[in-house]
Amino acid sequence: MQSNELIDKLQQIGFKEHESKIFLVLLKGSALSASEIAQKANIRRTSVYEALKSFAARGFCNEIETNTILKYEIIDPRVISDKIEREIKQYNENRINNLKETFSEFGKLYRSEENTGNSNVKIELIRGFNKHRQEKFIEIFKSAQQEILFMIRLEGYVSEELDSDAKKFFKKGGVIKSIYESSLNFKIIKDESRQDATLNDLLRICRRFENAGEQVRISGTELPNITIFDRKTVFINIQDKTVPRHNNADIIIKNEDFAGRMIDLFNYYWNKSRSISDIMNGKEFNAVDKSQKIIRNKNKTLLNKTN
Repeated sequence: MQSNELIDKLQQIGFKEHESKIFLVLLKGSALSASEIAQKANIRRTSVYEALKSFAARGFCNEIETNTILKYEIIDPRVISDKIEREIKQYNENRINNLKETFSEFGKLYRSEENTGNSNVKIELIRGFNKHRQEKFIEIFKSAQQEILFMIRLEGYVSEELDSDAKKFFKKGGVIKSIYESSLNFKIIKDESRQDATLNDLLRICRRFENAGEQVRISGTELPNITIFDRKTVFINIQDKTVPRHNNADIIIKNEDFAGRMIDLFNYYWNKSRSISDIMNGKEFNAVDKSQKIIRNKNKTLLNKTN
C-alpha cells in the first residue's frame, strides 16, 4: 500500500494529515529527533513538536533522552491499535451516555404544553418507515380503554407470544376481537430458524391468542388491515407493494360516525369468518363465500361463451 493510501487510512480513524505523515515516518524509522522527522515528513518543526507531544501523551511513542536532544521511537503498532480502539469505544460510550441523559430530560418536556388547537385534528396521515408508524399504533393501543377490533393480514415475522400491552389491556377488563386472514404470507421461529408458516401454524398462534383472552375468527377472504379503538378511532394500514417503503402510509381517523361504519364492516367479516374450532373440525367458511365463488364461476362461463 502506497504512503498516500496509508495517510488516507489514518485520517479515516481520526489522525490529521500532518499527524499521519509524522506517524509513518516514526513507523519506518528507529529513534529520530524532531528535526529529522520534520525533514523526512516535509513538515514545519513546530507542527512536529505538537504532534510528538500528543503521541507521547497517548502512549504511541517513547521519548528517549540523549546528552543533547530528545529522540522519539514508536511502539508496536498492534499496541497502538488497541489503544486507539479503547479511545474510540470510550468516546462513543461517553456520547451515548450524554445522549441518554439529554433525551431523558426531553422526555419531561414532551407534550408538556398541549396545543388546544390540536383537538380539531380528526384525520392524520403517517408516512414513513414501519418503525415510526408502529410506534404511533402502539401509542393509540396503550390509550384504549374498553374495546379493540382488529382485521389483520399477518405478514413478515410473527411472534407467538402475547405482548405486554395486550396483557395490560386484558387485565383492566378490555375486550379484543380479531379477524385473521387465512393467508400464510408470514414466517415463524421453528427449529431455531425463521420458516414459512403453514395453516396449522396460523391456527396454533390464533389459539394461543384466544387462550390469553382474545376473541378470534379466521377469514377465508382478503381483509383490509383496519383497527378500531373504543368505537371512536380507526387506524387504517395502507399496504402497497408498488411504492417505496418511505412512501407507504397509514391513516388515523378520529370520528365516531366513521368508526361506526367500520364496525359494520368488521361485523360483516366476523359473521363470514369461522372460529378456530370450526376450522379444526373441518367446517368450511360461511356460505356467503361459496355463493360468491359460484357467481364468479358463472360470470366466467358466460364470458367464455360470449367470446
